[in-house]
Amino acid sequence: MKKILILFAKDWDQIALQAQHYSSHYQFYFEGFDLFRFPENAQLLSFNVVRYIDQLEYKYRPLGVDGIVSNHEQFGTLIAAVLAQRLGLPGNDPLAIIACQHKFYSRLMQQKIAPEVVPRFSYIPYPFNSQEPVGLDYPFFVKPIKATYSVLARQINNVDELKQHLKFNFFEEFLIRRLVKPFADLMPLFTSMDVDANGMLAEELLNGQQINVDGYCIKGTAYFLGIIDEIMYPGTQAFMRFEYPSRLPNAVQDRAKAITQKVLEGLNYQHGFFNIEFIYSQETNQLKIVEINPRMASQLVNLYERVDGCNPYSMLFSLAVGEDPKLIQGEGKFKCTASFIFRHFEKPLRQRIPSKEELVDALAPYPDSTMMLYYKKGASLEREIKWLGSYRYAVLNLGGLSRGDLFERFQKICNALHLDDSICKAQEAELKTLL
Repeated sequence: MKKILILFAKDWDQIALQAQHYSSHYQFYFEGFDLFRFPENAQLLSFNVVRYIDQLEYKYRPLGVDGIVSNHEQFGTLIAAVLAQRLGLPGNDPLAIIACQHKFYSRLMQQKIAPEVVPRFSYIPYPFNSQEPVGLDYPFFVKPIKATYSVLARQINNVDELKQHLKFNFFEEFLIRRLVKPFADLMPLFTSMDVDANGMLAEELLNGQQINVDGYCIKGTAYFLGIIDEIMYPGTQAFMRFEYPSRLPNAVQDRAKAITQKVLEGLNYQHGFFNIEFIYSQETNQLKIVEINPRMASQLVNLYERVDGCNPYSMLFSLAVGEDPKLIQGEGKFKCTASFIFRHFEKPLRQRIPSKEELVDALAPYPDSTMMLYYKKGASLEREIKWLGSYRYAVLNLGGLSRGDLFERFQKICNALHLDDSICKAQEAELKTLL
């Protein structure tokens, strides 16, 4: 039986492990903590990533683990690569992970490899000096050099907006720096790149259809699960729905895959899952890279399972122990599937949280459905709205026999849970155009 170490397991990882029966193939070990849930996140105060990796090596080298995995963007992915390298296990070069996760460094590399797919960009040091030129004309899009979940990513229209956007109280700044510190401490061990990971990246505004390209690499060759459409809430840059299969023309999808292979080769991305976001402009027929994520998109991969019949987590574990994954396509139970994101754009006056019984009853007619709740209150809720521009309180993954059937199922679940907000209304409007 193969032994696999899972670092910083996410909620979607736990769901996948519970749903599948891996006990006859693998023995799992878990390390890490939840960065956003008290009291676990108190470990951030004293977390030393180099010491942590030393401790993991000391603990798991004698145990003889066969593979290490992590879908955790903020800490786990890079730690897994470093530890796998130390233990001589299958994995990516840590430098390849850094070349994806350090957004400024990544843009510089992408510009050398495929300049035609890279938007104009500029580095913004933090703390921000409003007297120094940014390097791009306003308006532009700004995002942290190292972050996840679109934290602090938004359009900036003028210098006053940028100053306000980068204005934090003592606790907020402390928290941000503690979240970035492990990456900043590991980066000098693998590269001479010295651009502060606490800074920001300004990029020219891009318009068009946003997509996810998902797949994995073996010895530098990319294999593709597929392409997912990202649909935003009207008039915002917040994800409303991830839908598979993509409705973009096959020729555009093939170009996105070819670009993905070229860029990953240039970054020396040799082994493991990837998730790359693009924006396609129908007006110019151009594709631009939004960002490269050097890990599995755990929230989205079960969409492929519904339509194609593959098991991405089995594929992930096969890769981890150096075996070739089994890629299956077109053999799933559904023709269409989506991950629906429930959000508030202002602090809600009150929140009605569905009970466990209500949730079970609402989802019972749809055995494939998975719903995750992320309700917050107080300072945590306010901070999420400030940092993300919205408050994500639930995610629903669901399959349908057609697009119309998918939206009908979604609407019935919303009705059963008495959810009547922006996402339900927006999807209902789209449903009417399909029926």
